[in-house]
Amino acid sequence: MERINNLNWFLTMKNNEHIGVWVTKDGYIRHEFLPNGRYDEARGDIKSAYTGYYNRLGNHVEYLDDTGFVAEGDFKDGVFYHAGMVLYKESA
Repeated sequence: MERINNLNWFLTMKNNEHIGVWVTKDGYIRHEFLPNGRYDEARGDIKSAYTGYYNRLGNHVEYLDDTGFVAEGDFKDGVFYHAGMVLYKESA
């Protein structure tokens, strides 16, 4: 996974509807996609439990966590499925 994003990719992501906070129904996991290609995942009271880079390819997302593990997820019908979790976009 490429860690440095080019300008076109950045502009595409900045205007992307997937940017923002995605939350499990119980609110325990809060996963934020940032427009700079980074993500920040909070779990319960632990802020930034996981952070790293992501790359979105259509409805598919690939992650490279700062600790080195990789993961993936998929958007389908306005829901984000990631590592067995189901997340919904938080409204403003």
